Amino acid sequence: MRVVFMGTPEFAATSLHEINTNSHHEVVGVVTVPDKPSGRGQKIHISDVKKYAVENNLNLLQPEKLRDEKFVEDLKALNADVFVIVAFRMLPQVVWSIPTKGTFNLHGSLLPQYRGAAPINWAVMNGDEETGVTTFLIDEKIDTGNILIADQVKIEENDSVGKIHDELMHIGAKLVVKTLDGLENDTLKPHPQDETLELKHAPKIFKEDCKIDWNDSVINIHNKIRGLSPYPCAWTTYGNDEDYKSLKIYAGLKTDLVLDAKDFEIVLQKNNLYVNLPQGVYEILELQPEGKRRMLAKDFINGHQNEGSLFVK
Repeated sequence: MRVVFMGTPEFAATSLHEINTNSHHEVVGVVTVPDKPSGRGQKIHISDVKKYAVENNLNLLQPEKLRDEKFVEDLKALNADVFVIVAFRMLPQVVWSIPTKGTFNLHGSLLPQYRGAAPINWAVMNGDEETGVTTFLIDEKIDTGNILIADQVKIEENDSVGKIHDELMHIGAKLVVKTLDGLENDTLKPHPQDETLELKHAPKIFKEDCKIDWNDSVINIHNKIRGLSPYPCAWTTYGNDEDYKSLKIYAGLKTDLVLDAKDFEIVLQKNNLYVNLPQGVYEILELQPEGKRRMLAKDFINGHQNEGSLFVK
């Protein structure tokens, strides 16, 4: 089939690569966001999907507005059988209604659970034991269309969202090709999402959502840290009565330890870094103090051997 692919980050570029190199379908167009300045230096950022398209000489479109008449006409002129959407913007009906086989999206959850912008993060933060990817036909609402197919992965108790993201990225890419094959052969039967379930949501995550509440249970703290690692990353503040600085935490472990320390005190023991809490002890494995590089716990300990007591808050 003739395919127009729309996406932005690495998660999407992996699916584009799978279609382009490991399927018989023809990518006749690639749509991604316009180049734009970002970061402190305001350097021009190019999406991963554009990088792949340019490197592989694929037809590239970067519209400012998805309803732009010329863009819509350019899409129609490609005579695509299907549009594939992975990690892109919400499409207007004038776009998703173009292809004869429809427009389908790859979503990073087992729909209808975790509709929204950050499905993988929320599945890990909520302590779920499994998640997955789903392909579904786009309709007027967000993530509500009829399901085509899905695939599952297990989430182990210490898995980070980064690990699950990468697993789903590759599983999802193969699911996209499987969906294309099924649509071509008319072997897929789209079915409505189960609206009788108690739904979990996946809204966009902001900085304040990433702050650790040390009064929460140890398991919830652990799930939050791994569900935000490596991005956007859980954070806290640490220090003493004189000075507190921000601290990102990338990895840690639940423990059964009992320490002789004050509540919320950071305890340094040889190469181990602990936070003593009223409800238990949490071990920090990897972190990044304000103004410093990302480091292992032992490196943090080496830099704070001669300091007084430190606390988190």
